[in-house]
Amino acid sequence: MVAIGENILWLLVLIGVMIMIHEFGHFWAARYFDVKVEAFSLGFGPRLFGFRRGETDYRVSAILIGGYVKMAGDSVPLEPATVDSGGKPALTLPAAWAGTAADARSLLAKPRWQRVIIAAAGPIMNVVLAIAILTGLYMFKYQKISDADLYAVIDHVAAGSPAAQAGIKDGDRIVKLDGKRNPTWEDIGEKEVTGAYRPLYITVERNGQNIDCIVTPTLSERLGVGYAGWDERGELQLSFVMPAYPAEKAGLKKGDLVLAVNGQPIHSPTRFQEATRSSGGKPIEIEYQRDGKTDRVSVQPVFADLDGTKRWMIGVGPQQKLHYTTTQLTFPAALGESLEENGRGAFLLVKVIQGMIERRISAKNLSSPFGIAQMSGAAAREGAVEFLGFMAMISLQLAIFNLLPIPIMDGGTILMLLIEMVMQRDLSLNVKEAVFKVGFVFIMMLLAFAIFNDISRYARG
Repeated sequence: MVAIGENILWLLVLIGVMIMIHEFGHFWAARYFDVKVEAFSLGFGPRLFGFRRGETDYRVSAILIGGYVKMAGDSVPLEPATVDSGGKPALTLPAAWAGTAADARSLLAKPRWQRVIIAAAGPIMNVVLAIAILTGLYMFKYQKISDADLYAVIDHVAAGSPAAQAGIKDGDRIVKLDGKRNPTWEDIGEKEVTGAYRPLYITVERNGQNIDCIVTPTLSERLGVGYAGWDERGELQLSFVMPAYPAEKAGLKKGDLVLAVNGQPIHSPTRFQEATRSSGGKPIEIEYQRDGKTDRVSVQPVFADLDGTKRWMIGVGPQQKLHYTTTQLTFPAALGESLEENGRGAFLLVKVIQGMIERRISAKNLSSPFGIAQMSGAAAREGAVEFLGFMAMISLQLAIFNLLPIPIMDGGTILMLLIEMVMQRDLSLNVKEAVFKVGFVFIMMLLAFAIFNDISRYARG
């Protein structure tokens, strides 16, 4: 219960900062074009407290998920404001979608190009926030992966996997991927997870010879992303140890380096998992290193169901340990790295969204505010640097999601205005109302689906 409370607290901090920055974007753009701003609210629903400065009421409202800027002639998004012929509350269109306005300082009185800028200013500020956070972090602490960890050497190829079918073997080094020479595992991972059913043109180096292969990742039912079936070579570290499972009872801890299993050196998470699953319930001997000291422990696997599949397991998460060099960058260098990293993040998110639309990535990977709360709490417990990095990532994702051409989102508003600019006339109010209602229903269904995903993941442990 304490962890749940902490997760909710950090979610409110996360959303509070991002929403404030987002709405300040709309606010400043509106003020720049002399639009009267009646209210600036953190949260929706009834006003709890706040203050008035000039013509604007700055308030905190009861429902702290989200926020809004209410401009002259505008309606508060998603609040029932009128009653239809059947006596039921009807959603009010945002002012940017509605008809005409008599007030010269109303949003509707402004040219459409100004309304486009006002709508886009919110997501733009979220992008600025993401760039600013990473720039600041890189000026304080910038970690670069060591050159040895950049070499894409394959330690293990799973039997029957797409990589195995393409002729990839243990020990091969990937030297070219879709025309890019010497790709890193980050490059390969991005192509793999977003590339289900799409061929990857690969060149591997084996015994001094270059061999061309075509690997077509499949869609992993368990992970919901593309899967090729290879693992990188490197040091193996325990990223987590589950409470009350055999590994914890045997004394293993998060951060332990795994050196060998049953006397065999091990460098691959998949090899580790295969050794556990094929144990048949017999104890496995694990050699590990902690604080420079080597030790051995016998762990008795249990037959459990963690993600819908029953198997022998000991309750750990093995992953590759990367080695970093740590420096502090100057402002220009930090800004450049931040722009590059956010560019990669934006491109990857767009590819993920495209993959979901094309059904090459499972929509089960969507997370609701409940899932984000859990991740924000976990990041906060890792430290301020990890939490700020997580905030930058979520802020960038919020910006891109808001710019999607979905009605009731900023991108939907921008699209409608651009259509009207091309047509040189307003769309009919009936059309706008129908599109707005469809968008609202779509977002509610998407939210319900994401909540279901999080509940299912929580139920599976």
